[in-house]
Amino acid sequence: MGEINRRDFIKRAAFSTASAGLAASGLGAGRAAAASDRIRVAVIGTGLEGSSVMAEFLKQPDVDLTAVCDVYRPHLDRALKTNEGKAKGCSDFREVLDRKDIDAVLIATPDHWHALQTVLACQSGKDVYTEKPIATTIEEGKRMVEAARKYNRVVQVGTQWHSSAHFQKGVQLVQDGLIGKVHWVRTWNYLNMFPQGFGNFEDCAPPAELDWDLWLGPAPKVPFNWNRFGGEKYLWSTFRYFWDYAGGWMTDWGVHLINVIQWAMKVDGPKAVTACGGKMSTHDNCQTPDTLQVTFEYPGFLATYELRMGNQHSRHGEHEYTGRDWDVLREWAIEFYGSDGTLTFDEMGLQVHPEKSRYGSSQVDRTPAMELKDADEGLFEHVRNFLDCVKSRQRPACDLEIGQRATNTCHLGNIAYRTQSRLLWDAANQELVQAGPEARKLTNVAYRTPWKLVV
Repeated sequence: MGEINRRDFIKRAAFSTASAGLAASGLGAGRAAAASDRIRVAVIGTGLEGSSVMAEFLKQPDVDLTAVCDVYRPHLDRALKTNEGKAKGCSDFREVLDRKDIDAVLIATPDHWHALQTVLACQSGKDVYTEKPIATTIEEGKRMVEAARKYNRVVQVGTQWHSSAHFQKGVQLVQDGLIGKVHWVRTWNYLNMFPQGFGNFEDCAPPAELDWDLWLGPAPKVPFNWNRFGGEKYLWSTFRYFWDYAGGWMTDWGVHLINVIQWAMKVDGPKAVTACGGKMSTHDNCQTPDTLQVTFEYPGFLATYELRMGNQHSRHGEHEYTGRDWDVLREWAIEFYGSDGTLTFDEMGLQVHPEKSRYGSSQVDRTPAMELKDADEGLFEHVRNFLDCVKSRQRPACDLEIGQRATNTCHLGNIAYRTQSRLLWDAANQELVQAGPEARKLTNVAYRTPWKLVV
């Protein structure tokens, strides 16, 4: 198998990461800015993910970090220290949105906040970089797109693989037909947390440094629990495994994985979805499944997503150990199965394995073998793309509608699992077809008073 080094590969990945749609307005509300201006950024949510993405913003030469916001004081203090105290700190995101000296916001709060904060940010005249998944329901996502278009805002979704050279190249190879007709795509998350999972924490009083009511926001009022809060007892966002705040692995990792599938195959969503699974290997107080099999029926091909938390073997062999534990086994991957070969994305890079023969045919090795190692996830480039689009008013690499379609597909996987039904989906209009009342109920969520999602 031939190996392409990273520098040569990036040179060969010569296609744009941003579309050419043009928006109408300038930077922050009431401010006409030249393209050379610095961009004043605020961060809402400075936990695990927020800190990581904020670091990439701080590497950019034209960014002024103006404000940081978090309801948990230790997270806020850490963020302020990282920026050497130059940004103003607060606990209520509405203070950030009320400021006229902020051009763009990074939203890295728990998932149940993404829709409301994005809509309010658009209404306040700010561009948005929002973490995925964009929302916890299908209807929330629709309101977000409506707001972005109504207020002419640039909204980038944090699926950074859109700006990664090796993902761009792999997608192009699929689209160019290198591996022939793709009839099946398989993707997965495998790990072993048997039997304790994330543990069973008792409900208790929230820490004094946390505004628990504001953390819950539009979600139902419930007692504090360390697993619901997440990111403290474990270096993990365990809130993702409660239905009030997120959709488990399916909407966390699944958005990354499904997004690449739909990007490569040039589709906006499946036509039907089925799912099965449950809590089969872990005994914690989390709610979302630890074992899941979802089948997405697209026009002309099938795609599957698998989650397994009780065994991490991938059935695809081991990588050479590189000093990072997660490189030993393929804990996640995306595989495109074509008539002429198989293309695999994983944390190590990209591989193409040719088909050696076809039944009843003498055709052999039509597809060249290739491999890209030392891949980059593209986060720095993704942030850079967003900032460039803030100035140019172009649609970013992963515009909100792209993220909405990938997120909706993942929502369908969860709805199919929770209702144990086969769902029919109108991908063009992003709507369920002939669905029962139980499935339709899960496409939206009632917000706790006084929060309202109004565009």
